[in-house]
Order: sequence, then structure tokens, then C-alpha cells
Amino acid sequence: MQATATHSACAAPSSGAATWTGRVLSALVVLFLVFDGSIKVAEMEIVKETMAELGYPPGLGFGLGVMTLAIAALYALPRTAVLGAILLTGLLGGAMATHLRIGSPVFSHLLFGLYIGLLAWGGLFLRNEKLRALLPLAR
Repeated sequence: MQATATHSACAAPSSGAATWTGRVLSALVVLFLVFDGSIKVAEMEIVKETMAELGYPPGLGFGLGVMTLAIAALYALPRTAVLGAILLTGLLGGAMATHLRIGSPVFSHLLFGLYIGLLAWGGLFLRNEKLRALLPLAR
């Protein structure tokens, strides 16, 4: 006798509009990360200056750029998007801590990481049925 009962979390299927909204939000996040990572990997002078202003060695930008591009790739691929979002959350938390440490303006600098994080997780939530099942929102 074989047991056929399964325990699967059910999420309401998203509408086409919600799925596309999630894809657009996610694409904006990926575009930002690719831009940010690329200018760091290219070792542009503005990156070196900004790293120094933030209290980091100028050469640290290259490694951060590679890490940012890797996280962007993980987030962009459906199979690894949740891992990418988790790693992105850590990266953004570090950026926010840096801006808090140096006393950056709150809404334009300190909370910018929060804005990107909300876009990333919101986009992922709208486009990923499994995530909606894991984190159901009450109606």
C-alpha cells in the first residue's frame, strides 16, 4: 500500500500582470546591479574616490564589483533567484551599515539599499509561485 498524501503549500496563481510586474521589477534590480558591478570592475576613478570617502581601500572596488555581478547573475536566473536575493540582502545590509557609519543622508543614501531590497524581493515574490507559497500574504 502506497501513501499518496502530499503536503504541498498552495499559493494563489499570480495573474499575468503580477508576473510581468515582478519581471520588470526584477529586471530593474538586475540592470542596477550590472551597472554598479561593471563600474567597479572597470575600476573607474569615481569608484576609487567613493571607496575612499566611505573609508575603504580604493582597490576593494574590483572585488565588490565581481561579487555584485555574481549576485546579479544568481538573482536573474530563475533556479537561483532566491539564493541571489538572499546574498543581495547581505550586500545591501553592508552598504546600509557603511552609510550609517559615516553619517550619510538617510533617504537618499542610507535607505537606498532598502529600496533596492524591496524591489528585489517584491519582484521575486510576484514572479515566483513557490516563494508566494512559502510566504503567503493574508488577504
